[in-house]
Amino acid sequence: MLTIKIKNIPVLCLLIALVVSGCSGNQTANETEEELIERALAIHDRILTLDTHADTPLRMIQPGFDMAERHDPNETGSKVDYPRMKEGGLDGIFFAAFVAQDIRDDDGNSRAKALCLQMIDSIRTSTERNSDIVGLALDPDDAYALEKDGKRAIYIGIENGYPIGKDISNVELYYEKGVRYITLVHSSNNDLADSATDPNGAEHGGISDFGEQVVKEMNRLGIMVDVSHGNDSVFYDAIAMSEAPIIASHSNARAVTEHNRNMTDEMLRLMAKNGGVVQLTMLGIYLRDTPPNPEKEAAMDSLLKSLKPRDQMTQEDATAARQAFNDINAKYPDPPATVKHVVDHIDHIVKIAGIDHVGIGCDFDGGGGIEGVWDASEVMNITIELVRRGYSEEDIEKIWGGNLVRVFKEVQAIAKRIQSE
Repeated sequence: MLTIKIKNIPVLCLLIALVVSGCSGNQTANETEEELIERALAIHDRILTLDTHADTPLRMIQPGFDMAERHDPNETGSKVDYPRMKEGGLDGIFFAAFVAQDIRDDDGNSRAKALCLQMIDSIRTSTERNSDIVGLALDPDDAYALEKDGKRAIYIGIENGYPIGKDISNVELYYEKGVRYITLVHSSNNDLADSATDPNGAEHGGISDFGEQVVKEMNRLGIMVDVSHGNDSVFYDAIAMSEAPIIASHSNARAVTEHNRNMTDEMLRLMAKNGGVVQLTMLGIYLRDTPPNPEKEAAMDSLLKSLKPRDQMTQEDATAARQAFNDINAKYPDPPATVKHVVDHIDHIVKIAGIDHVGIGCDFDGGGGIEGVWDASEVMNITIELVRRGYSEEDIEKIWGGNLVRVFKEVQAIAKRIQSE
């Protein structure tokens, strides 16, 4: 079995899984499967690989969780740590401080802000404690500089604008703490915007008046506006309101998989016109259609209603919840999502929006993880499938980081212009 070095760490190629999931594709006439994999891994090693979305801070605030230690995903559920980033050749990542939607009053907003700051501080503390292997990244070029030094680049985002509350000054506070994108909304409506999945439907008709103020403040500061989880009106409002290109940090193509969290072809075309980027995510329900499974849905719904909020769980609670989820999934299995599904979505977005408007946002530790890309140690399998389908090194470099960096730079340039006016 072939062993290739990724970032100077021997990585055992996952030949069995890859041969099963792929065929000859765009292999050259005399190229073996092992040679294709070796060629792909060499590309993966040369380019900047940047994942725009991981909910790992939820784990980082757990007592005793050490990012410098390698965790077994099957035993702990953890999908990202620094050793596995290195194993997978993942050069940079956005750790998203995620706060679930709660009551929208002063007490709820205060609790959300405190939890958000706790997670941001945990990210900063972790990078300081492990400064020999990672570094806090604040600007687009920081990822390249840290890669050159043999370190992983750690960026900060916020998933769900709820911790902003109704205080616009919080946007600048988070920027000063290192936040470089904010996902306006999550699974329920908040004071900024409507969610694609709120069971009560739309509340603001897209982005609220206060949400528009937040978007403008993000433009002024140089924070990327993220429309993932927003309903369709949020996308169109963000395009109209933002002076800078927008991003979807973890969203897929609706024409490939019908889900209201995914983006329509019209949205993809507008994203290209806007100059923004859609980052593909590794969540099965967004990647492939599944047959109805009412028994599983009922079991999951019952389990979710029984759980404590994540920030109130003890380690024992989290372990029990994870086992309960695993038991339900084992009893009512869905067809697996694979790397091929991921690249099917990439193919479609490239066809509709162009190669300059697609990227990768795995959503590890937030539900992301599929067959072949179960955790950060396996992200090179995306590159292997891209090579198998004939994508060039230049294309793959754009997909894995170049497109997001371009948008990030433009967001910063527009912020400087706004501030100088």
